[in-house]
Amino acid sequence: MPHVTAFDTQFGFRRDEVTLANWRAYPFSKWAFQNAGELVPSARIVALESSEAPMRDISGLLGEKLALKSRAETVADFLARSDTDALTVMKDGKIVGDWAAPHMHAGARHIIFSISKSLTAILAGIVEGEGLLDPDAPVTQYVPEAKGSAYGDATVRHVLDMVVSIDIDEAYTDPDSAYGRYRKATLWNPGGGTESLTSFLMTLPRLAEDHGKTFRYRSPNSDLLGIVIERATGRRIPDLMGEKLWQPLGAKNEASVTVDMEGAARTAGGMSVTPRDLARVGEMMRQGGTANGRRIVPQAWVRDTTSAGSSDAWQRGEMVHLFPNGRYRNKWYQPGDGAFCGIGIHGQWLYVDPSTGTVIVKMSSQPEPIDDPLDADCVAFLKALSKMV
Repeated sequence: MPHVTAFDTQFGFRRDEVTLANWRAYPFSKWAFQNAGELVPSARIVALESSEAPMRDISGLLGEKLALKSRAETVADFLARSDTDALTVMKDGKIVGDWAAPHMHAGARHIIFSISKSLTAILAGIVEGEGLLDPDAPVTQYVPEAKGSAYGDATVRHVLDMVVSIDIDEAYTDPDSAYGRYRKATLWNPGGGTESLTSFLMTLPRLAEDHGKTFRYRSPNSDLLGIVIERATGRRIPDLMGEKLWQPLGAKNEASVTVDMEGAARTAGGMSVTPRDLARVGEMMRQGGTANGRRIVPQAWVRDTTSAGSSDAWQRGEMVHLFPNGRYRNKWYQPGDGAFCGIGIHGQWLYVDPSTGTVIVKMSSQPEPIDDPLDADCVAFLKALSKMV
């Protein structure tokens, strides 16, 4: 009979049960989302050496009751129901409190899935400000081999705003779909290593509709953005992210990003960061692009990201139910009430509410990649919590 390890006791399953085929499936995700680098090749995003302050107790808020979309519920009950792994709350630039589930190591990195897109867009804004990237330029200016693909007549702006007329579905749970092939190319699924991420992207077909008309949430666009940035700068994403964002931000902890067989970063969803460092990103955005007295990204870019975007394209898109008055710009969501946020599958949220001076990070291991009723409750939870603290 196998002996019981400390791992078994903490997580309720054995480490050797977690594989590349099931690491995003619950309950294995409770461990895997903190340890993606043990399963998928990853590159370091270096932070300046610095010590993180101890976690601040948030237990005083756990008994507070909030009115959510589907029910009234205490903070503690909602955190449990939504499979929250970690929560960090900032108010006026200061950490109000932290919470971690019993299986979440304090201060551990956690994969943020599509919030990686929002961070990659910040990097695009930085290099745009340096004159190295033109968002209105055709993609083929930076990636000539995109000619003939869905991106052949698209601009970088189309890619940034998810309005590329591209023929692929976000079929998260279908390993035999084009999306399954995409995940093999990123080395996220078994069977990868025969096709690179760049090669896969160049095969994606175009829809008949003009680019720019309809918001289509398609993750490959954001991996292409990472490739565009690398071509524009001649440098790798992990190195740029460390030098241009992570270190000036004052991030206290090293981050990481998964990479493919050629070392291309999974900028659409492969970043792992600590809750507090992600909150620092949100605070930098709340401050108009500055942190620690330094300008990190141009203020005009932040203003554009948090107030521009096509409401018509959003209304024609597939996510209007989440934010009926929303918009999407530079890979950040605008709910329509002055707040803005980054969102990742399985319950990852970076929520910024300038009206209350609040930044909230919620990292989770929700069993389903997309859960519309739970997402609606998450929006209500974040709004209510931002007003409570």
